[in-house]
Amino acid sequence: MIPKEPEEWELLKTEGTGPGLEETLAEAREKAENYLDNWKRSQADFINYKRRAEQEKLEMGKYANSRLILDLLPALDDFERAFASLPPECKPEWVAGVKLIETKLRSILESQGLTPIEAVGKPFEPALHEAVMHGKGAEGIVVDEVRRGYRLDERVLRPSQVVVGNGETGEPADNRT
Repeated sequence: MIPKEPEEWELLKTEGTGPGLEETLAEAREKAENYLDNWKRSQADFINYKRRAEQEKLEMGKYANSRLILDLLPALDDFERAFASLPPECKPEWVAGVKLIETKLRSILESQGLTPIEAVGKPFEPALHEAVMHGKGAEGIVVDEVRRGYRLDERVLRPSQVVVGNGETGEPADNRT
């Protein structure tokens, strides 16, 4: 029989309860609240795990080809050095053909998210640049680039090797970009 009036509830409380029953009920409530809190915590942990796993999966896909690109950069460097030191007696057709190959390689790498790091004339930043020498020029400013650096999307794949100004006045070194 379920009591309908508040007076009947009070009567039921005093008749059917004892000190052991109230303690048991309090313990059961405490356990239930504890289980609910643990369940909520576990659910939040699982949601965070799924989010982290999805983020790692996206990053892994985004940077999966970074090793291959990093291995191709020396070839791109060689093209740049070759064009910087072309002898005058080279045939223009041959030079144009090789330049086309270099342009194609560069465009393939850029389509994968590769971008050069601008260095000359910018303040030295250890996250983007690797100082290999000091030279004449404004202090803390990159005056020359020895080897170009690259980013893959927003991540630095290879820092630029640069000559940093030492504060002496004078002409900055030749730009070999």
